[in-house]
Amino acid sequence: MSKESRSKQEARGRAVAFGETLRLAVDALRVNKLRTFLTLLGVILSVFTLVLVMSVVEGLNRYVSDKVADLGANTVIFDRFGIITNFQDFVRAQRRPPLRTDDYEYVKDHSQQARQVGASANRQLDVRYGNETVSGADVFGGTPNMLDLRGLTIAQGRALNDTDEMHRSPVCILGNDLVERFFSGVDPVGKTVRVGPQTYQVVGTGKPLGSVFGNSRDNWVWLPFGTYMKTWHLPDDSVQIWIESWSPEFTETATDEVRVILRAKRKVPYDADDNFGVVTNNSITATWTQMTGNLFGLAIMLTSVFLVVGGIVIMNIMLASVTERTREIGIRKSLGARRRHIIMQFLVESATMAATGGVIGVLSGMGVTALVRNLTYMPATTPFSAILISLFLATSVGLFFGIYPAVRAARLDPVEALRYEM
Repeated sequence: MSKESRSKQEARGRAVAFGETLRLAVDALRVNKLRTFLTLLGVILSVFTLVLVMSVVEGLNRYVSDKVADLGANTVIFDRFGIITNFQDFVRAQRRPPLRTDDYEYVKDHSQQARQVGASANRQLDVRYGNETVSGADVFGGTPNMLDLRGLTIAQGRALNDTDEMHRSPVCILGNDLVERFFSGVDPVGKTVRVGPQTYQVVGTGKPLGSVFGNSRDNWVWLPFGTYMKTWHLPDDSVQIWIESWSPEFTETATDEVRVILRAKRKVPYDADDNFGVVTNNSITATWTQMTGNLFGLAIMLTSVFLVVGGIVIMNIMLASVTERTREIGIRKSLGARRRHIIMQFLVESATMAATGGVIGVLSGMGVTALVRNLTYMPATTPFSAILISLFLATSVGLFFGIYPAVRAARLDPVEALRYEM
């Protein structure tokens, strides 16, 4: 027999042996269904927790990237607070002087790296039309280019223009929620709505933006910046300064330039921190990643505890199985089974047991993820990596905690094993 034929025959023999071992393992699990389930409870809980958390985190990250961090790759916001993640930063930010109209005009006059510079401010007010009232609508005031900077698209009518800004005209653009509430089936352009005690003529409407975590982004009124500042801006209110660089490659350069301009205008000492905040897509994403990272870390801790507990239970059950099957092991050894065959039998059994728990945990996690996605505003989607990682961890735990029982079974003396009685 040639060497190649002998190698193929050995490989075929190993495959047959492994298949038979796997069949024996499955039979052992099927015989003791309740004990198997209770044994796997720790593995099921760990995999379920891991899949569910990874699904929620993945869904939230995509959601934030698509709907929250949607400034555009070359858009940056300068405001009083920036991104606040703890109470101490909030207290410090409260002491900062507000950004004012003259700060915006100074940036606009001196910036060379920004393709356009805009300003906006906002507050929540009641909006009325006829007998209908919407409480707490977002009322914005912005320069004419702010619609472009914020990515708002006109559905009907026209956008605000320089003439509206110059004359501080009492005109406005309505978000889709207000259009549906006040003018369902009616052309709103040319109608007049009341914002607080003031009246404004509707010159346009915005295309729907959808919602974020169940909160609508279409419940707004947009006014010319000068009109808003004359009526609604309070002395301690701050404005937001928006800039757009010429291209994403120059965003960092434009941001640094505007930071220097604002520091000079506001006379910030060279060794002091900025007395204003900077918001970019990257900063939003980084903050969110840090928050979800903490959640994921907690999930890893819970998963580790469940896996260790589940692994210890598997090891104890496998040790009990070795005791119960001592005579079987003795018979197999007397018929020519070697140590590696016994070890393989028990390792495959423990790994199969843990993998089965992993599959149950993955299916349970995916099912709860689907319920969360369909019944709540919480976005959740199960990434394929979560399934692979969960099954790998579960199987690894089965192999690791099955080593000691397998080695103990392989070391049994066949003569003593045959004499053993339960």
